[in-house]
Amino acid sequence: MLVARNIDDLHSPSNNITKETALTEKGEIVSGRGDPVNLHDILTGSDPAGMYSTAGGDTTCGSWTKNGEGSAIVGHHDRIGLKDIRHMKSWNSSHGTRGCSQEGLKSTGGAGLFYCFVAN
Repeated sequence: MLVARNIDDLHSPSNNITKETALTEKGEIVSGRGDPVNLHDILTGSDPAGMYSTAGGDTTCGSWTKNGEGSAIVGHHDRIGLKDIRHMKSWNSSHGTRGCSQEGLKSTGGAGLFYCFVAN
């Protein structure tokens, strides 16, 4: 399923990243806000433009090597946040995590999932 035609489209409001299109590697829907288990936080470490985020120091759990202390920027694949404001609904830059461990990621609303894009 096409989510964007190019990088500029991917980071524009017209991209097609939604709960229905941000699927697992098995083609399954990832649960989101309102589901019994919320896993809508997807690890990105990026700012809204898709660049490395420097919002408050390390935003990638030590270049994705830490499993405890630290934080990472996440996006919401379902585009739903606690408030109806732009960054809380961002697919790639909604907020930081409460840690880098599985427990920290789960308590924030995620499971350590990443986006993977395939170019056609």
